[in-house]
Amino acid sequence: MSHVIVAGGAGVVGAAAVEAFARAGWRVTALCRRPPPALPGVEHLALDLTDRAACEAALARLGDVTHAVYAALHELPGLVAGWLDPGQIETNRAMFANFLDPLTAAAGGLRHVSVLQGAKAYGGHVHPPVPVPAKERWPRDDHPNFYWEQEDHLRAAAARARAKGGGAPWTFTILRPQVVFGGAVGSAMNIAPVLGAYAAICAEEGRPFAYPGGPAWLWEAADARLVAKALLWAAEAPSAADETFNVANGDVADWTALWPSIARALGQAPAEPEPLSLAAWLPTKAEVWDRIRARHDLRAPALPALLGESHHYADRILAHGAAAPRAPNLLSTIKIRQAGFAECQDTEDMFADWFERLRADRILPPLP
Repeated sequence: MSHVIVAGGAGVVGAAAVEAFARAGWRVTALCRRPPPALPGVEHLALDLTDRAACEAALARLGDVTHAVYAALHELPGLVAGWLDPGQIETNRAMFANFLDPLTAAAGGLRHVSVLQGAKAYGGHVHPPVPVPAKERWPRDDHPNFYWEQEDHLRAAAARARAKGGGAPWTFTILRPQVVFGGAVGSAMNIAPVLGAYAAICAEEGRPFAYPGGPAWLWEAADARLVAKALLWAAEAPSAADETFNVANGDVADWTALWPSIARALGQAPAEPEPLSLAAWLPTKAEVWDRIRARHDLRAPALPALLGESHHYADRILAHGAAAPRAPNLLSTIKIRQAGFAECQDTEDMFADWFERLRADRILPPLP
């Protein structure tokens, strides 16, 4: 049986990947501090990826791993300011090295490694605008980014394995998903629970469920389940070997046009836009959230643990405070489709699905 280890197995992409591989019949080791989804065939390995000695000791026992997915992430408080921080970049580089080096030393039958990057690879956060659509064939954008540190380490490790010989060398795939949405709570960048909490607090206080962001702009989403399917495909597809692929739902989105359907999915009446910093406002509503979760006997954690750093990400993605519409942020997904992965997802349906799942998991309250 194929055995995949998923680093960051409780995160927004990692949790979806654990579920996708487990449901496909794989043996899965979920490497994460928090417990992963409870599914048959899934084992939990709690490990601090910043601790090199602990990683070497734990991963030395996983010699039967055949595939790896690296979806772990370190972000600084406040999120956005840390994207160019040298310390944050070095921490992410070291975490990846602490994972990959002991794993490749122990797992003699390793066949494939998948690594996540993202749309920041194209530099839109440091020098907008980025030409539309962004393509994988472009030269590397020269800006500080832990993606490049991890990718260089990955490529060097793969080259050493191939030079060493003694068996079939392992291959790798780099995925660059657009803005990802999923069911994980406490994440650095997953605003589905943030929007759900915002709606519940608005309902509790009798506040209109107004779009809190800035001017409309065109962007794309990536459902975490779609990214997980791409990871499952890349694990065994010969056409994915040593390639980099953008991943997105396949449609385009505009927050102001989406807002009515988001409101319906959360049981709210859409209201006229009213700018509001969710990063500043939501932390002041911890007691309100406690009342909501007590009344409905929710499994949701207290508000800081629910939000993680994602309320800061919400302001960024919703363009809060922008004086003018942002340039479109669109990725070409032609390459991955030509390689054989043709899955897609309707973004409106994605939001409805994840809100329903968060209610079913008793993270969000029932519809009013």
